[in-house]
Amino acid sequence: MTEDGIVTEPADDELLTIGAFAARARLSAKALRLYDRLGLLTPARVDEVSGYRQYRAGQVERARLVALLRRLDMPLARIAEVVDADGPDAADLLAAYWADVEARLAGQRTLADYLRGRLSGRSSEMYGKFVVETVDVPERVVITETRHTLADELPAWIGASIGRLEAAARECGGVTAAPFVVYHSEVSMESDGPAESCVPVADEAAARAWVAEHGRTWETGVRVEPARRLAYTRITKAQVAHPQILAAFEAVEEWMRARGLSYGGPCREVYFADWDAAGAGDPVCDVAFPVV
Repeated sequence: MTEDGIVTEPADDELLTIGAFAARARLSAKALRLYDRLGLLTPARVDEVSGYRQYRAGQVERARLVALLRRLDMPLARIAEVVDADGPDAADLLAAYWADVEARLAGQRTLADYLRGRLSGRSSEMYGKFVVETVDVPERVVITETRHTLADELPAWIGASIGRLEAAARECGGVTAAPFVVYHSEVSMESDGPAESCVPVADEAAARAWVAEHGRTWETGVRVEPARRLAYTRITKAQVAHPQILAAFEAVEEWMRARGLSYGGPCREVYFADWDAAGAGDPVCDVAFPVV
């Protein structure tokens, strides 16, 4: 305060006690000690003997920002990235985080609907939300990558393996159809498959040559996928998440049972859209069973 009674803001480099700083930041001293321990907001000065903490007035905005980001349930590591970034970059980081949150919430909403239907005995009503159709696919040469993986590791592996195979396809005459993932056994939090990523390619001889050179690195292979009739349902990006995707698989199986169709091979997911560009509600994948 000046001599004439006017209240002035402290300079950014002015040191404040933890109590004064907490009041200006509208946080508790306990919260400030937590932020210090987590490396999100370090005091400007700490007395080596007493442990007395002082903060600079210029740290108030960072303290408030950390508190607001924590109210979004943002992980601490991502909070550190946001508060350390420049304005536009920080805004982009926040937007990316919130897009992830909305995708997760959309998936959880789908899962909750699925569980309500199952627990209430309304399975037929639940399955009725999925439109099941059939399609005939021709014989194709595919390059593949196989891995034993649990459900929580599956999304990252699918993206990485398909990316590797699509890059390899440039040496094999190019990609001729949408990539797909075949499940040779259950993939869950208790069962690790295996799962097999497949990318159809044009040149079988080139594919076999590529696999001969690179096969040991990523457990890759090449095979001829026979012509099949698939029963499938189309799902959104939000519905792909495990375990809510199970509702789509069960809907197709129920459709098959109602029509007396038998399994003609292991189930699969066909990824026909640009995953990164798709929003939570955009169709990205066909859940399919070969049928006979």
